[in-house]
Amino acid sequence: MEEAIRKADVLIEALPYIKEFHRKAMVIKYGGSILGDEKIRAGVLEDIVFLSYMGLCPILVHGGGPNISERMKAEGMKTDFVDGMRVTDEKTLAIVEEELNKLNKMLVSELQELGARAVGFRAGKQSIISARKKQEARDLGFVGEVEFIDAQPLLTEMKDYAVCAVCPIGRGKDGKLYNINADDVASSVAVSLSAEKLVILTNVRGIMRSPDDPGSLISTLTVDEARGLIDEGAVQEGMIPKVKSAIMALERGVKKTHIIDARIPHALLLEIFTKEGIGTEIVK
Repeated sequence: MEEAIRKADVLIEALPYIKEFHRKAMVIKYGGSILGDEKIRAGVLEDIVFLSYMGLCPILVHGGGPNISERMKAEGMKTDFVDGMRVTDEKTLAIVEEELNKLNKMLVSELQELGARAVGFRAGKQSIISARKKQEARDLGFVGEVEFIDAQPLLTEMKDYAVCAVCPIGRGKDGKLYNINADDVASSVAVSLSAEKLVILTNVRGIMRSPDDPGSLISTLTVDEARGLIDEGAVQEGMIPKVKSAIMALERGVKKTHIIDARIPHALLLEIFTKEGIGTEIVK
């Protein structure tokens, strides 16, 4: 009996958050580095389906870098990165498109198997992302940045209680496809929907004041504090674009952003439905 009461107490603890976020958009960025782990993926997708059944509107934006790199290696192609961006020639772009679309279809299928109504927005005609070529000192090929998100198809599906899965490839005015950083796409999607939250799933606990000290996890940061940590070098390497994307979303109207560890069972539910949370929350 005590265990049953404890479970009921947990549900009641979540009630204020369920009421607050009912029918609110929540964009979840799921990085390719953790997509390949079937156990983690099953837990993440289960949480997303739970959010949907609780009346929230989760939108999933996924990456796929490791899958792309593995495919290129299998085909004897060299992977070249500049400041974390994959140099994308025509042959590489074809692989990027194919692998990301394949991942998108897999995620939609697995969400449907868990009982959700799920819809994929992939490269090509289903894309909702207008892009432009990213201008850098070195030509990166078909690497782009978001110019505009067509939010209407997402809003239409959200009204029908669908979970939307978005692939980070956009089309330019020149008719060409462009490979875009998934953190930037997630941030732009969140802005286009005036989302309540942007949640970035990673394979680390959150933002650390000292990257080598797990005990230095920072629970809450302001935008200015987050910028300061980047300047100090406390935020490093792959975490930098995530924090910058979170800051951009906040400055353009998203209420809160979160960076959490997807390896923790039910990380999404713990971050959203408990007072303490488990990762780092960035607020304006």
